[in-house]
Amino acid sequence: MSSSVERAMRILVELAEGPTTISELGRRLDVHRTTSLRLLRTLEEQRFVRRTDDGSYQLGPRMATLAAAALEGLDIRGLAARHLRDLGSSCGQTVHLGALEGDRVVYLDKVESRHAVRMYSHIGALAPLHATGIGKAILAHLSRRERGALLGDAPLPRYTPNTRTRREELDTELDRAAERGWVLDDFEHEEFIHCVAAPVFNAAGQVRAAISISAPSMVLDRPGLLSLTEELITTAHDISEELGWSPR
Repeated sequence: MSSSVERAMRILVELAEGPTTISELGRRLDVHRTTSLRLLRTLEEQRFVRRTDDGSYQLGPRMATLAAAALEGLDIRGLAARHLRDLGSSCGQTVHLGALEGDRVVYLDKVESRHAVRMYSHIGALAPLHATGIGKAILAHLSRRERGALLGDAPLPRYTPNTRTRREELDTELDRAAERGWVLDDFEHEEFIHCVAAPVFNAAGQVRAAISISAPSMVLDRPGLLSLTEELITTAHDISEELGWSPR
């Protein structure tokens, strides 16, 4: 790589941390002021950087355009695959990745449990938002207006005796889930299957998908399932960071 290209790239990385003066850039990159100025002028001509009123430099509008295009092209299933496999290998239970499709959840990927008892779910299957862990993890990070547009009129469909069918009750649970970072599916879609789920965010901090750990009650009891929430959240954060999300 040419030294000029490398230095220009390093300038962009430095400016990503915030506006900086020529002198400060020269100090950080250990280059002469005239070299920094020459590179900055070239980058400014192409709108990769811009000069502010106080004489410092910051990233320009063309960088935002390129970043948006790069993030739009990210394949969430491909980026998440390794993390899902690692989580499945660690916990031994069924792991799902799902996203919003219309007013339902679609399963994008699945790691099978290592136990003999397997779940019926499959990649491409659709499931209700209000009665699944992945669905509720997504809903928890939407506004109540957005939730209402997706869920429609109450009462919501009942799948098991535990399904939340009243919006007020569901909203209370979702608000609590948003605060703690995970949600429980307490046998709400299938009577013998429970799960915990956590949201996946994009670079803008918007919920993009969710992941879950599911198990039949005869394989894993409630305390055992809840003990997996920390590892679940860590994995969800790792996938989110692949999408450009930052916990800051």
